[in-house]
Amino acid sequence: MTPVQIALVQNSWDKVDAISDQAASLFYDRLFTNDPALKPLFKGNMEEQGKKLMTMIGVAVRGLDKLDTIVPAVQKLGARHKDYGVKPADYDTVAQALLWTLGQGLGDAFDSDTEAAWVAAYTILATTMIAAADY
Repeated sequence: MTPVQIALVQNSWDKVDAISDQAASLFYDRLFTNDPALKPLFKGNMEEQGKKLMTMIGVAVRGLDKLDTIVPAVQKLGARHKDYGVKPADYDTVAQALLWTLGQGLGDAFDSDTEAAWVAAYTILATTMIAAADY
């Protein structure tokens, strides 16, 4: 990722983080609409799950300019997700739901450059998680 892309992701995340509960709800609604088969992978309170999701994304976003510091945690997350039953193809569904949610939360601020920056960030993180899961 370029420094400009990192800045776009970090600055846009600040806006989404301000509405984190709503964003998490939008994300999971979209995820389960796109692939209802994923819903059984989520056990427990979805509000708590949403808070964990938003916290995890926030940590990853803040660490994009120092990837070496977050890669070990991202790798562990990938291994855990395999244990939960997540398959590599599910990462594409998550990407679609995330990008849609960002578009909803950011409106006109989710321009093509910002979207491309998020695609780059997600690709790095998802690729790291999938590789660590050793499918």
